[in-house]
Amino acid sequence: VGGHWCYQSQKYEQPHCEGPRQWHLIDVTCKGNKQSPINIVTKDVVYDKNLKPLNFEGYDVKGSSKWKIENNGHTGKCFKVTLSTSPKIGGGGLGRKYKVIEFHLHWGVQGVQQYLPGSEHSIDGEKQAMELHIVHIREDVSDITEAKKHTDGVAVLAFFIKIEEENKNYTTLIKELENIKYKGQTAQMEPLPLSSLLPPKENLERYYRYEGSLTTPDCHEGVIWTVFEKPVELSISQISQFSTVYFDGKNSTNMVENFRPVQLLNERKVYRSSATSILLPSAKVLMLVLIPTYILNSL
Repeated sequence: VGGHWCYQSQKYEQPHCEGPRQWHLIDVTCKGNKQSPINIVTKDVVYDKNLKPLNFEGYDVKGSSKWKIENNGHTGKCFKVTLSTSPKIGGGGLGRKYKVIEFHLHWGVQGVQQYLPGSEHSIDGEKQAMELHIVHIREDVSDITEAKKHTDGVAVLAFFIKIEEENKNYTTLIKELENIKYKGQTAQMEPLPLSSLLPPKENLERYYRYEGSLTTPDCHEGVIWTVFEKPVELSISQISQFSTVYFDGKNSTNMVENFRPVQLLNERKVYRSSATSILLPSAKVLMLVLIPTYILNSL
């Protein structure tokens, strides 16, 4: 193995690390047929009537134990969630219940005139500013290592993060970035209800589902992905705060563009939930269709 893995944005400072295109040299699975992230092409997705709304258990509960945040030198995978009551998901076409073990974020970089997107997944080629991943394992296993022994061991919920208005629910989390600026630093923060970091409940019925992998080495396949259509909204200044963290020590590269490029879909299918509205014409289009008809009838 030529070295440790890194993102493309780290290559300038660490020319000998293995960038995303070389990850298979570290773990051959990274060249597998079921890799993530992917670009979701909405005209090719398959409707699945079994993909009803997910059940979120304990997502609206503020746990009693603190969350541990760490900068591990790679990604906002620094946000490890340890809760006294582990929130769970079930239903929504999942064969069993899954419990949360951690969540992390991927983001882009501030350009000259605009923020360059850093989400891992894309829809019809369009990426968003960031992406939040909430990692779950089967409720009957103790850790991710044990979960990886099962073909359905891991389930990840993915949420796009879009530039909009300020989101006060993220204030506490963003403040803690000050305390984990450099690799190896950890901090404790007051827990939040996980639901406060997500879009409103009524927007969680629309999602895409596919079989994929973890998006960092070992690129383990056997991950059930649920990618939600409705993004979380943060302000540009909130999003820019994530880039103030560093990949390593002082004077190292800022942690930016910590995402894996899109992978081939190969033989896989992407399914959409029963509530996804992509095939319905919008109200505006319907109005435009109805107006000429009304005019003709009144002549």
